[in-house]
Amino acid sequence: MQLSFSGILFGSFQYRTDQAARATNRFELERAYLNFRMPAGDRTSIRVTTDVYQQQRSPEDSYYRGWSVRAKYAYIQHDYLNGKEWTGYARLGMLNTVVIEHIESFWPRWMSQVAIERAGFFSSADLGLSAQLGLPRKLGEVIGVITNGPGYTSRETDRFKDYAARLSLTPMSNATTPLVKSLTLSFWGYKGAIASRFVAGGAGQSGSVNEGLSRDRYGIFAGVRDTRFSLGAEFARREDEGETGANTVLSPRAVQDSTGSVRSAFAMVRPLQLRNPKSTVPLGLIARWDKVSPNTSADPSYDLYISGITWDLSKRTILALDYQVTVPDNGRPVPVNKTLFAHFVASF
Repeated sequence: MQLSFSGILFGSFQYRTDQAARATNRFELERAYLNFRMPAGDRTSIRVTTDVYQQQRSPEDSYYRGWSVRAKYAYIQHDYLNGKEWTGYARLGMLNTVVIEHIESFWPRWMSQVAIERAGFFSSADLGLSAQLGLPRKLGEVIGVITNGPGYTSRETDRFKDYAARLSLTPMSNATTPLVKSLTLSFWGYKGAIASRFVAGGAGQSGSVNEGLSRDRYGIFAGVRDTRFSLGAEFARREDEGETGANTVLSPRAVQDSTGSVRSAFAMVRPLQLRNPKSTVPLGLIARWDKVSPNTSADPSYDLYISGITWDLSKRTILALDYQVTVPDNGRPVPVNKTLFAHFVASF
């Protein structure tokens, strides 16, 4: 039996330039993922990925303000199909959710979370069951996922489960032009629910509330990637139900619907290699724009802008200097944040 070990380490130096927190700065170790993979019988394997992160939540923060280790992935995988045309696997345990890791194959997580995760649509990992089917002639894949819902940073909090599916198509996979060959179109949906805060009832309340509150999401992503460039664009929408009132006679419970959306586009380009494929200058340019509307029925929304340059120290180590700006568009759903980053990432 052979153990495979790999990992990724990334962090940054951050310097705020906005008026509210001008000159605030710090060194940050953002993540250290340690991956352990090992066979577990015929066509079966396990993966465990640890996540080193900074403790920032109360009341834990009052006990320890440094870095902690938790599991992000811990699952068993069985390859139920392993043919020349059709492939497929099933996973059980703490596993990746329906689409975030897929988008991360186009966009570098070490610079920023992808738009839907950063906007709080759902977590990148959770406990549950998934199955994937690879389409013949490298035309894409279909994946289905059932998870607890709260994400890998929380235990299960209610009886409801979240169901998600994604169809990713690479219709030009047999083409010879890289820009066309790598074209990927992904369509995904997420049907979820959370428990009412009145699920247990209580003194003075008008009984317990057993039905769940909707937590639905869906979206589309398109991307291309090559050693010289990576381009992507997505649109996603979320439909949530919330509660008002105290579930009493004088303050009855009422359900409110809220709908939010995210639009995002990004590009990473190695300009000298585009002009001359034989160029060895490891310079890259990167840009991204997000438009986040927490509630489309109200005016407040905000924009995220990321721009920067990257430099490869080696095939596995990259440095980046980037500027990230978050500004409200209508109203003030978020404060203005302007931060200069010096990022690093090392894979091993």
